[in-house]
Amino acid sequence: MKLSILLLGSLAIAAPLAAQPTARRTLTVDDLFALKRVSDPQVSPDGRWVAYVVGTTTLKDEKSVSRIWMMPLAGGDPIAMTMKGGSASSPRWSPDGRSLGFLAARQEGKTQVWTLNRQGGEAEQLTEVKQGVSGFEWSPDGGRLALLISDMNPEERGDTSWIGRAAKTPEPWVMDRLQFKRDNIGYLNDQRTHLYVFDVAGKKLRQLTEGAWDDGSPAWSPDGRSIAFASNRDSVDGTYNSDIWIVSADDTTRGSSTRRLTSNSGQDGSPAWSPDGKWIGYTTQPSTEPVALIYDPSMLAIISAEGGTPRLITGSLDRDLSRPRWSPDGRRILAILEDSGDQHLVAIDAESGALTRLIDGTRTVAAWSLAPDGTPVAMISEPHLPAELFVARNSGLTQLTHLNQALVDSLRLGEVRDIQFKSRDGTAVEAFVYTPPDYLAGQRYPTLLRIHGGPVSQYDRGFNFEAQLFAANGYVVVMTNPRGSSGYGSKFARAIMADWGTRDFEDVMAAVDETIRLGYADADRLGVGGWSYGGILTNYVITKSTRFKGAVTGASEVLYTANYGHDHYQYLWEIEMGLPWKNQKAWDRISPFWSVEKIVTPTLIMGGEKDWNVPILNSEQLYQALKRLGRTTQLVVYPGQHHGIQKPSYQKDRLQRYLEWYDRYVKGGK
Repeated sequence: MKLSILLLGSLAIAAPLAAQPTARRTLTVDDLFALKRVSDPQVSPDGRWVAYVVGTTTLKDEKSVSRIWMMPLAGGDPIAMTMKGGSASSPRWSPDGRSLGFLAARQEGKTQVWTLNRQGGEAEQLTEVKQGVSGFEWSPDGGRLALLISDMNPEERGDTSWIGRAAKTPEPWVMDRLQFKRDNIGYLNDQRTHLYVFDVAGKKLRQLTEGAWDDGSPAWSPDGRSIAFASNRDSVDGTYNSDIWIVSADDTTRGSSTRRLTSNSGQDGSPAWSPDGKWIGYTTQPSTEPVALIYDPSMLAIISAEGGTPRLITGSLDRDLSRPRWSPDGRRILAILEDSGDQHLVAIDAESGALTRLIDGTRTVAAWSLAPDGTPVAMISEPHLPAELFVARNSGLTQLTHLNQALVDSLRLGEVRDIQFKSRDGTAVEAFVYTPPDYLAGQRYPTLLRIHGGPVSQYDRGFNFEAQLFAANGYVVVMTNPRGSSGYGSKFARAIMADWGTRDFEDVMAAVDETIRLGYADADRLGVGGWSYGGILTNYVITKSTRFKGAVTGASEVLYTANYGHDHYQYLWEIEMGLPWKNQKAWDRISPFWSVEKIVTPTLIMGGEKDWNVPILNSEQLYQALKRLGRTTQLVVYPGQHHGIQKPSYQKDRLQRYLEWYDRYVKGGK
């Protein structure tokens, strides 16, 4: 039944790893905090430099910080642009290339826009906005900034009536919005994010838009007269729709000049102007079905800046595209393509829709920037290489940064194989199999089925620390993209619509069976686990199968009606399942809770105390039920944490608990 097996290799630069096997060691949990994270590459207007962000985490200080660096595209030593110890992000070159703007919050103040001379010197604070700045873009002439700023809260407005009471008893939260809570934020008030224009020389701030909605993704027109942006102004809290709008950069009326360009019922976003200013390219979900918001990929469309009928240029591609930007000659739109476990940088002809892969292969492109001559600089990760910056020329890829090279050179990493197989109904499915560094062909190993979140997401061919950690501890790791995953088209993703835990369950089980058939997995030593939807599908797996000796379910759900109004996915639940009081059968049919008695697998249950993405309530319900049934289980709740566990010591704790649980019940067979 095997279709193919492909060994995923690394770039040629990683070849020296094979020359010193005796000097290398296996990966440990602490190596997570040795990894440096590169992001947000930005090429200077003269094409000579690239600025980027490097993130580091210190376990001892419980602190993650980010600094901005730059280095020549021709190669050379990196130069630190922001100070050590503080955090800075969003580097953006001024149009003349003489200065670099960035976001930073210093001395425990609000986040502001700062700028520094490319040739050195102290950074200068540009903005002094009471409530802080969340994003910015330079105007084409460098004289102004487009800013994203949220509305002021009472304290910031100078309302002091609350102070005396707040010292004794906090004021109650009063909600009037349909969408009233969000993970990492909390309860939502009436503060919204709007567009402003800031005059750099005069230090004057002017608000462009206002209203009971949020505006984002600002993009200046080439002549500096207009700003395109994305906003949902139709039933704001009742849909996840967004459209493309244009406002005059000289507007003094807070939005009277605003023009609506698109009226698609799906999500339109990421507007990008053509070099001649006549067209705007953007991402879109063209389906009129509300459920498309969940399962359908984003495509590329073009619309006249004057308005009119949009033209879909990737309608037949059926793959997700993101981060669009026009080529300097205005003939193509470049974007990141998500396709079957890969993320490539592609160029799409604006007329014909013909697609050219500029950066392809077994790698993941996560961010990119373009030099004036059209040369891309991209953030790339590979199976054996954490993300680094590369420049792509006709001669191939040249690695610019080597942030993690010393660490990688010191490690023995597991090999990664791509397997393709058929699910029970004949559907083609793909998975990645990680083997231990000392893997011996013909020997069967304890095996972990790890399931990704989403569900509309995918495992890709980038470096995966967690999978490599499991492999370093003697496990074969199976990471599959079952139906519901992105990267395989709309039909593949929609296959689980209103039917979670059926076809995707069949697919992940088929992946396990294929790994056994190929001789990797020990059928008597299987474990399963995941976070978010990975935890949810884990719950389906252990209610439907007794094959697994140990399970780890993180940030998961079991009783969906219990989460109605408690998580921030209220609208998504409604468009997929209907209203729970009108369609209770649909909600109950997919709830693993009603099959909890079938669970015999020792199950570790985990989550963040303040998770409003997938609230800890459901984890507690699962734990309570398993305890009542006398099953082997444990509940771990991380104080103050949201859906993503951010505190370094908790990150370490979670990984250690994964290994301890799997070692006890999967390796040990207890």
